[in-house]
Amino acid sequence: MANKSTAEKLATIQKGYTLEGAAIELGAAIVDGELHKEAQVRLPLSMMNRHGLVAGATGTGKTVTLHMMAEQLSMAGVPVFLADIKGDLSGLATAAVGSDKLKARTESIGQAWQGRTYPVEFLALGGDGNGIPVRATVSSFGPILLSRIMELNDTQESSLQLVFYFADKNGLELIDLKDLRAVIQFLTSDEGKDQLEELGGLSKATAGVILRELVNLEAQGLEKFFGEPEFDTAELLRTAPDGRGVVTCLELPTLQTKPMLFSTFLMWLLADLFEDLPEAGDLDKPKLVFFLDEAHLLFNGASKAFLEAITTTVRLIRSKGVGIFFVTQTPKDVPADVLGQLANRVQHALRAFTPEDAKALKATVSTFPVSDYDLEETLTSAGIGEAVITVMNEKGAPTPVALTRLRAPESLMGPSGEGLVRSTVAGSALLGKYGTSVDNPSAYEKLTGKAAAPTGPAAPGQPPVPGSGAPDGGVPDFGAGGSLDVDAEARRIEEEILGRPSSRPVPSNRTSAPRTRNEAPRAPRPPSPSQDVGGGMMGDLGGVLGGALGGGLKSMARSIGTQLGRELLRGVFGTSSRRRRR
Repeated sequence: MANKSTAEKLATIQKGYTLEGAAIELGAAIVDGELHKEAQVRLPLSMMNRHGLVAGATGTGKTVTLHMMAEQLSMAGVPVFLADIKGDLSGLATAAVGSDKLKARTESIGQAWQGRTYPVEFLALGGDGNGIPVRATVSSFGPILLSRIMELNDTQESSLQLVFYFADKNGLELIDLKDLRAVIQFLTSDEGKDQLEELGGLSKATAGVILRELVNLEAQGLEKFFGEPEFDTAELLRTAPDGRGVVTCLELPTLQTKPMLFSTFLMWLLADLFEDLPEAGDLDKPKLVFFLDEAHLLFNGASKAFLEAITTTVRLIRSKGVGIFFVTQTPKDVPADVLGQLANRVQHALRAFTPEDAKALKATVSTFPVSDYDLEETLTSAGIGEAVITVMNEKGAPTPVALTRLRAPESLMGPSGEGLVRSTVAGSALLGKYGTSVDNPSAYEKLTGKAAAPTGPAAPGQPPVPGSGAPDGGVPDFGAGGSLDVDAEARRIEEEILGRPSSRPVPSNRTSAPRTRNEAPRAPRPPSPSQDVGGGMMGDLGGVLGGALGGGLKSMARSIGTQLGRELLRGVFGTSSRRRRR
């Protein structure tokens, strides 16, 4: 390192970042304390699906970096997804105003700056904010992600897998939380307890834990995130009429109170895309780039199954043309199996105020290639808007490490006016499709014999779907439902959890007479033997699924494997969207 002259170091960087194809311009290199605008640092568009990490201490410019990268991706025709933690990223819809200070900075790094606006779509989880409401059905969300939100242990997660499998097999649509609660109550009732014996059963103690966690979710107001119309993740892949990629900005105004939901919902979006997109191989530019801010929330306290599913998704979604950039404070926030798949690194300054900080600094330095910089000194002395960068070049090799002064965004670095955001949402083509919640007949109505509560007209393109588990879309033959006092049980659990009277309405009288104690319970019609696929390859596949999902699920997975000819096979997170079931 000491044997090289400044000119030699500069030549190494220039050669390493000379690219043939389209690229994201990141900034100009700083060598031996001097800025060199002739040494431009770039990230090839064709390598954006190799994923990346944007890291650094609070206040070092991570959000501005992803803002700047999102702008250039949009200009290149690449759609972008951003999680707007602090509300600053809505500024993409407003052109920035220049200043003498900004002009001096941009000219010093060779940036031809001008203020621009970008095509932005504003979303909000369940309508918690100004954006287009984003909802998912419980069935689509799947048991692994739902277990993550409810913080279930492995045994409870396995039991929830059984519940989902039973619902899938019997045409009980799990649209919202009351549907899931109704199925669990049915399976632990006298009418339904025999239905899962062949799969290992569902204990009342475990069912009680899951029911209590469902009430907790409702008490936090999270039930509005589950329902219809379900958001189609293909909406994230759109381009504007002028060819620029649409920047989808997810508002998260209540992140601090619902961090688990936020992080898990983002993984649902990725998992849904993973299941729907075809293999794409190597592309000149990605189909979509995700920026996942506050990435540590994904991994804190995560189960082994959840971590394995994230690792699998990150590894395999690259071939679908999707890039993922994790944004967090230190690389230690990301598990090693995931970190090893992040080829592009933008490392802002780190602080070493404590012994823990010093350990994190050493760990970060160890993840970079050998370079001409003293990285421990460089990372603690870098200024705001500067970062140490190494990316994958067009041949798949790491570029030289370069301390870089980053380019400035051309849109507003701060929130757009609320009026602009509201008018953008009001003019969105997505509002008519997703703006009004609907409550189609589903498991709750089928099991209780109640009609769905009116919630407004069906959104365009989302007509009510007749239930597949009953003739003519009616209630399946599970009995009249008299012993399934789901509402009363929910009231009891809510009062126990909250320590106050329940806000739920008192259940009305059943429309059907309750079944007497001596009356034989009626159950779903068992599958016809002629429909079974049998063992062999399908049974082996079930065993493989069992190994992937955990030992406690092997028996269930084998059972699924014997019925793949007619049953739903869920994705890597246990996800399943309605459009894949049609």
